[in-house]
Amino acid sequence: MLSAGDDFPIHQSAEPVALVTDRNFYDRFFFNGYSNDGSLFFAAAMGVYPALDIIDAAFCVTLNGVQHVLRASAPMEGERMRMAVGPIAIVIDQPLQAVTIHIADNEGRLRGAIQFNGRHFPIEEPRFTRRVGTRLFMDYTRMTQNGRWTGWIEVDGERIIVDDLVGTRDRSWGVRPVGNSDSQPAAMAPQFFWTWTPCNFGDLSLYFHSNDDGDGRPWNRRAVLARDGASDCIEYDAPQFRIDWQAGTRRVRQMIVDLDGDTRLTLTPRGVPQSHFYMSGLGYTHPQWGHGMAHGAGELAHDGIAIGAIDDGDFAHRHIQALADATLVIGGVEHQGVGVVEQMFIGPHSASGLTGIYDPAA
Repeated sequence: MLSAGDDFPIHQSAEPVALVTDRNFYDRFFFNGYSNDGSLFFAAAMGVYPALDIIDAAFCVTLNGVQHVLRASAPMEGERMRMAVGPIAIVIDQPLQAVTIHIADNEGRLRGAIQFNGRHFPIEEPRFTRRVGTRLFMDYTRMTQNGRWTGWIEVDGERIIVDDLVGTRDRSWGVRPVGNSDSQPAAMAPQFFWTWTPCNFGDLSLYFHSNDDGDGRPWNRRAVLARDGASDCIEYDAPQFRIDWQAGTRRVRQMIVDLDGDTRLTLTPRGVPQSHFYMSGLGYTHPQWGHGMAHGAGELAHDGIAIGAIDDGDFAHRHIQALADATLVIGGVEHQGVGVVEQMFIGPHSASGLTGIYDPAA
C-alpha cells in the first residue's frame, strides 16, 4: 500500500511506509505547557497506529479548576504523513526544533494556534524494552525536549495569549499496548512504577525518569542536564531518588533526586489536587478513548474534568502530571524553576513501601 510517506527517504524496511510488523506498533506526539503561576496548563497528544489503521488526538486546557478536553479519532487510511484528525493538526515547522499545533473546533469550545520552540537539541532516552514473563509488553524509543510556547488558545470563546510559556514535548515510537485489551492477559499481577520529571530553569533543563520493578530495581532510569542552545547534554551515571508520599495516598508530596555528589533536585507539587493534570484526558488508560481505540468512520468528543471534585484515590485517575516547584542545587549554587512530576504507580514497589495493586502508600 503506497502513501505520501513513500515519496520521502524515511523507509526502515523493504515494505511501504504504511506497513508495520507488529499489531501494537504506534507513533506518538506529546506536548505540555504551563504558566509559572500554574493558572494555565495545556497538553496535547496525537498517535497513529498503522496496523490498526487509526489516528487519534486530544487537546486539553486546565483553567479555573476545570480540565477542558477535546478528542478526535478517525481511520488513518494508510497516511502517516497527514498528522491531522478532526480539528487537531500538527505541523513540523523545523524538524527537531519547532512544531505548531492547530486546534480549530467548529463548536468553539477549544481553539488555538500555538508554536513550540525547543530550548536545546532533543534528548534520546534509553530504549524502553520490557517483557511480562515471555510476553513483550513494550519496546519503544522516546526523545524529549523542553521548549517555549507562543500563540493563542480560546476556551469557550475566551482568548488567552500564550507568550513565552515553558513546557515539554516528547516523541515516541515502537510497541506499546494499544487498541482493545488483549483477550488473554498475562498471568502475572500488574506492576508498573513510572515517574518522569522534566524541569525548566532559567537557562537549564533537567530530566529524570525511572521505570522500576516491584523490588525498586530500575529497568530504565536516566537523568540529564541540558543548557539552552546545546547540541549535547550532561548525563548523570547513577541517579537515586526518594519519595515522601501524601499521607494515605500514592501521590508524591515531595521527591528528592540525588544526581551525583554535589547535584540534587527537589520537587514539590503545588496545591494538590488542583495542580493535577489527568492524563486520561489525553487517552492514557481511558476506557472509551484509550489510544488506538476504534470509533468507526470518525468521532469528535468534548468533556471536562472538575479537578477539585476528583477522588484522587480512584484507580481510573491514577496517571497524572503534577505541576511542581523545582529546586536544583549544583555545586552549592541554587536554581529555582518549575516542572511536572508524572506519576503512575501500580502494584508493589518495596523500596518505596508500596504493596498490593493500588493500595495507599505505607
